[in-house]
Amino acid sequence: MTEIKLNDFSDEKLIIEFQKNNNVKAFEILVQRYKNPLTNYVYRFVGDYEACVDIVQETMVKVYRYKDSYNSVAKFSTWIYTIAGNLARTEYQRRKKRNFFSINSYGEDKNETYDIPDERYRPDIITDSGIKDKIIQDALLKISRAYREVVILRDVQEMSYEEISEITGLNVGTVKSRINRGRAQLQKLLKNIYKE
Repeated sequence: MTEIKLNDFSDEKLIIEFQKNNNVKAFEILVQRYKNPLTNYVYRFVGDYEACVDIVQETMVKVYRYKDSYNSVAKFSTWIYTIAGNLARTEYQRRKKRNFFSINSYGEDKNETYDIPDERYRPDIITDSGIKDKIIQDALLKISRAYREVVILRDVQEMSYEEISEITGLNVGTVKSRINRGRAQLQKLLKNIYKE
């Protein structure tokens, strides 16, 4: 089987080729197709690029190791996004627990304050568009987690309501409702970003 023919395969045919014939080239094509979209999705969810890269890599490892658990009834994209979403949610919860740290609790004087410089917006690092992207990312991280995931899947990953329903396990009506609520929260947070 030539590489050109494999590149023409649908995602579902590629994973079946990988399952039945252990064709690693089919897996590599799937990795190339999904690496960037998954990175974008996971980054928007957890907000940390290094963690995002680790999660996407772990997603690909799981696809490789558990290839036989894929059922051809579902779309491959739904399956891989479900894996990545579960890993991202776990990482998000882990980070949330770790963020309960008070810098004052370790000082001798409880009224002592610390001046920690905020270097997120240094002009030599981030351009104007980068700042806007950072503001949007920060806003995404501020909306409710339940809304964030569906908004990212719909507005960033451009998935259908049905695909989002399969990935999240929510019914389509709930997906639509959460997307609307998430967009409303984002709109409030971003109301001044594009004012001239």
